[in-house]
Amino acid sequence: MGIVAGLDSSPDFTRIVVCDSDTGAVLRQGYAPHPVESPEGGGRPADVDPQAWLLSLGEAAGGGLLEGVQAIGVSAQANSVVPLDAQGNTVRPAMVGGDKRSQVAAADLIDALGGREAWAQAVGCVPQAPQPVTKLRWLARTEPESAARTAVLMQAHDWLVWQLLGRPVRRTTDRGGASGTGYWSAATGAYRSDLVELALGHQALLPEVIGPADAAGTTPEGLLISAGTGETQAAAFGLGIGLGDAVVSLGASGSVMAVHTEPLVDQSGMITALADATGMHLPVVTTLNAVRTLRGTAELLGLPDLESLSDLAMKSTPGAHGLVLLPYLEGERTPNLPHTAGTLAGLRRESMKPEHLARAAFEGMLCGLADALDVLRGRGVDVRRVFLLGAAAELPAVQAAAPMLFGTQVVVPQPADYAAIGSARQAAWALGVSQGTLDPRTPPVWQGAVAQVLEPGEELAVGQAVRQQFVSVREQTHPGALRA
Repeated sequence: MGIVAGLDSSPDFTRIVVCDSDTGAVLRQGYAPHPVESPEGGGRPADVDPQAWLLSLGEAAGGGLLEGVQAIGVSAQANSVVPLDAQGNTVRPAMVGGDKRSQVAAADLIDALGGREAWAQAVGCVPQAPQPVTKLRWLARTEPESAARTAVLMQAHDWLVWQLLGRPVRRTTDRGGASGTGYWSAATGAYRSDLVELALGHQALLPEVIGPADAAGTTPEGLLISAGTGETQAAAFGLGIGLGDAVVSLGASGSVMAVHTEPLVDQSGMITALADATGMHLPVVTTLNAVRTLRGTAELLGLPDLESLSDLAMKSTPGAHGLVLLPYLEGERTPNLPHTAGTLAGLRRESMKPEHLARAAFEGMLCGLADALDVLRGRGVDVRRVFLLGAAAELPAVQAAAPMLFGTQVVVPQPADYAAIGSARQAAWALGVSQGTLDPRTPPVWQGAVAQVLEPGEELAVGQAVRQQFVSVREQTHPGALRA
């Protein structure tokens, strides 16, 4: 038996799991928040000193947590840019998260390359505000001196791996992380350095993209560090999803991703063609409105929390007595309607009750995510099982409606640090390959996640009718919006 660790540096905290390399059983865990001050007005900062990630890592690993560990895997928040000068020092704080400052920069880049189709063909995605390539455009336009000093570009997990290895000359990343930058193509497996120059104004050194089972290096103490990956890819790897599986994540916004055999080119911009952590592909479709739809409805109804909203919704019936909510409260990305608003349709005297509005909120949220699933299905992605993640996945109203609206089996895994577990699994893979006990083409088989399995059952026909009503209202309100 070997011992490996997985480290996940999220926007708010660092989690570490120490696992048995053969079975994946979690032996020890560590946690520490990031010592980052919130910006004025609250929320998450758009700029973060990367040293905060190291401080959090050190605190999470305290007390001998890593004793006996032979290999470490690292995952970290996606859509991050750490700009370094020629000496390896940070030029400015890292740019992280869903940074809305760069929305204009995204539009500039789309026009500069010749439109959405040109970007889709080049790198498998159309620039969005959070992506690194768009942040670089913002940097060049807003902080030209910082842009001029930028000689090396890294993402959060690249930078952490580099620091753990003692800042070697060789800098690495993985396919998963590279595929989210907007300047690496999962289809060709190569950088588009011309797009870096288009965004930043000049060339910069980029990390070497290594294979899923490769090691980034070994520390002077002999600790192997695996390739690392983005938080999304690590969570998918930790869940153990494969062909036929999709993951629906319920955050304030929502996302749908599925394992696929090839990269997808989607000029509509709804699909982001990521690579996964195993050598396959991980197309992702995002909605801007998921749990924020539920929170807004709870506030409107004067309810204290989502559990109360769920209890109220369960007093209604499927279809909410004809009430349909298009949950486009913050505009929407799927379909691409950035300046639209939500729509409440089907108001009749008998439907004007709090429980029906509560039910319509849950059904509207899930139908919006079903639209995202259909975008993938429409491009040939096989979806036979859906993993439902996020705290809202535990709500009875979600579990009652999701199977019949998605039209497939729904799996609700027990809450766990899946990104950290996926990072540990990657470390076990790299360790096994280095020892000659594992094939670099086949990751280790670990124990599956403990989960609740929900079947569509007899209500499948009812769910199809509810979904059709949602689609009918969407088409009346925004005709053709989901046609690629």
